[in-house]
Amino acid sequence: MRKLKNDELQRLNIEEFKGAKKTPIVIVLDNIRSLNNIGSVFRTSDAFLIEKIYLCGITAQPPHKDIQKTALGATDSVAWQYVEETLPLVQQLQQDGYMALAVEQAENATFLNDFKVQTSEKYALIFGNEVKGVAQDVVTASDVVLEIPQYGTKHSLNISVSAGVVVWDLWSKLNQK
Repeated sequence: MRKLKNDELQRLNIEEFKGAKKTPIVIVLDNIRSLNNIGSVFRTSDAFLIEKIYLCGITAQPPHKDIQKTALGATDSVAWQYVEETLPLVQQLQQDGYMALAVEQAENATFLNDFKVQTSEKYALIFGNEVKGVAQDVVTASDVVLEIPQYGTKHSLNISVSAGVVVWDLWSKLNQK
């Protein structure tokens, strides 16, 4: 096997990305403090054609050199918007037809591997602060709480890792042939 060169990957340019059919997923970042985590979520969102990222509360906004360091230009391709308060945004997304999925450990959470997607549905994935997680009022308002099964000694994953795992899982379920 030979590694492919970048020019052999047939990636979309920014204009092609903006015109491409998007995966029916938006991402809500609820008070994310790490600029590197924010950048990583942008990069994952670009990879899977995510519709939009909402940056809420203390979540920093592009342009910022530490976001750019991990986003590698994805802040130019992926649509994003800053919204001060997460709960009203989630409620608006629900009114707009999105199923709100908080990614959190909670009573009666659905394990990610057990979650069944509907191809006719639109999803809003909500990821929370690195220490406090998704705010309780947002968890309460969510339609489903998704939990990533974990089997080791730690009780959490980095938010950028969680975003990658959940986005990949939903994308692959939505695109099953």
